[in-house]
Amino acid sequence: MTDSQQSLPSALPNPHRVLGILALLVLFIVAGVLAFKVSERQGFKQLREAASHQLDVLASAIDSEVTRHASIPSAVELNSDVRALLRAVDDAKDVHQAAANRFLQNLNDHLGGPAIFVLDTTGHVVASSDWIFSHNMLGADLSYMPFFRGAVAGTPERHYAVDNIRNEPGYFFALPIRDEQQDWKVIGVAVVKSGLHELERRWLAQEAPALIVDNNGIVLLASPPEWRYTTLSPQAPEVLERIGREQFAGQKLGAESLDIAIDAAQEGTVVRLARQEGSVFKALQGKKPYLALSRHLPGSAWRIVVFSDLHPVTVQASTHAALAMAAFGCLLLLLLYLSQRRRAARNRLEAQVLLEKANQELERNVAARTVDLSDAVERLQKEVVERQRAEQTLRAAQDELVQAAKLAVLGQMATGITHELSQPLGAIRTLSANAVEFMHRGDLATAEKNLGIVGQLSEQMGGIITPLKTFARKSPAVPAAVDVAQAVDAALFLFDQRLRKQSVTVNRQIEPNFWIAWCDQNRLQQVLVNLIGNAIDAMAEQSDRRLTFALATHADGQLALSVTDSGAGFSPKALEHLFEPFFTTKQPGEGLGLGLTISRDILRDFGGDLLAEAAPEGGARFIILLPRAPAVSEVLP
Repeated sequence: MTDSQQSLPSALPNPHRVLGILALLVLFIVAGVLAFKVSERQGFKQLREAASHQLDVLASAIDSEVTRHASIPSAVELNSDVRALLRAVDDAKDVHQAAANRFLQNLNDHLGGPAIFVLDTTGHVVASSDWIFSHNMLGADLSYMPFFRGAVAGTPERHYAVDNIRNEPGYFFALPIRDEQQDWKVIGVAVVKSGLHELERRWLAQEAPALIVDNNGIVLLASPPEWRYTTLSPQAPEVLERIGREQFAGQKLGAESLDIAIDAAQEGTVVRLARQEGSVFKALQGKKPYLALSRHLPGSAWRIVVFSDLHPVTVQASTHAALAMAAFGCLLLLLLYLSQRRRAARNRLEAQVLLEKANQELERNVAARTVDLSDAVERLQKEVVERQRAEQTLRAAQDELVQAAKLAVLGQMATGITHELSQPLGAIRTLSANAVEFMHRGDLATAEKNLGIVGQLSEQMGGIITPLKTFARKSPAVPAAVDVAQAVDAALFLFDQRLRKQSVTVNRQIEPNFWIAWCDQNRLQQVLVNLIGNAIDAMAEQSDRRLTFALATHADGQLALSVTDSGAGFSPKALEHLFEPFFTTKQPGEGLGLGLTISRDILRDFGGDLLAEAAPEGGARFIILLPRAPAVSEVLP
């Protein structure tokens, strides 16, 4: 290569041209900065006006919601039943308390929602509008709350608090009750708790971040809700603990601090919330500036603070700065565009060639993969059909085994049933013959008495036969609400003769019509029959024969029915293989080892389970887990 080919023409920049370029750059920057500052100042002004309007709307809504029950304590103070209760001695308080409770209840029903109650001078609730509920406020000690201490001293009080009875927040209005007969001495305190559910619902619907803070600097309501019970500034732990104990039912306060100067926010101040690991402030995307504007609420000691995102203002100012600099940037962009256009055309051609090759390879891979997937889908479909067929066969076999087990139990109980029916049949035969003879003699009264006894014996025999018919019926499992106590009694009835013959003591610790499960009663009875029969067999060689039934609530919320016997119990090896098919601890020829397996499958079909363990006092314990009935609710006493 020659020297002429190696050398490239070059030109040194003209000093005047360099100065001109520098001047253009300076003008470029100055125009952008000026446009940014002017636009930012105008945006701040508009944002502050919008935030002030939002504060007006929120303050009006909050004031009307919180203070609408402020006049109720005055009505309570003037009521004669309330005054009579507070004046009464201990022996007469019950009568006056009932009248005061009814007055507060009627007043509460008329107003539609607030909780109204009366405190004596010791801070105990002596009358309440919720007296009809089991979980009421009667007798509660609220002497620790600030509103009581202020009101009992003679000053009306109002503030936000969380009571420790229902653990629900509310705004409390307290008014001292004075007795004109005792020289206007304070004899009690009338209190109204205004619920904040509607206010919370509206508050959480706010799109922009906002909060309500009390005079202690603790956030009461906030959007986002994670800010609740944070503080505006760090406070001493002992102070927060005292406030939480007196006003917030012991809830932890001040886990996070917003670090906001509330006084500066009165006219509007810019705040930044730094990102912290695990902090609740991630909702604001840390280190973003916000305009904080606060205002006092006229009806309470609260302040409301709204946060306006300054990002739109910054974006708008940046946009205006960009527009101011656009004229200078167009020339540079044009030059860059021409250079990049040639390079992009060359890269586009290369990319097109590579894309065509990749497309061809992809089509080949897709075709091969499609064939593999088609084969796999066909195999899976065949396997699903086979599994469905096997499941249907298994369920049919299980139903047949259940029915066979029922008939086997009925066969075992045939002797006892015959004995139960033979005595009523003999009595019916004798009484009917006597009735015929008395009718021949004209003694119709005696004949009528005999026939009445025959009817009673017939009903007794029907009571014996009906459970057997229900137990022996072959029917599909249909879940329904089942009284567990009734199912246990029905299963025990089937073994009545056998239990008495073997002197088995039955301890049934189950209340009727209280434990309601969601299952099939016939299938549950079959499981109980299997467990009771196994328990009787296990206690055959024991001198002390006890069979215990108990019901409790399991850790997962299901009903746990335990069946405990005083037999020999399980060895560790037997307990490990207890639910395996064809495993049995009985002698050869006495069982197939399928009863427990079928019982567990029956329970699992409607969402339950069967567990086994060694009883602490000896013997075996089986635990039947049953789902609760979905429509059952506890009745208040």
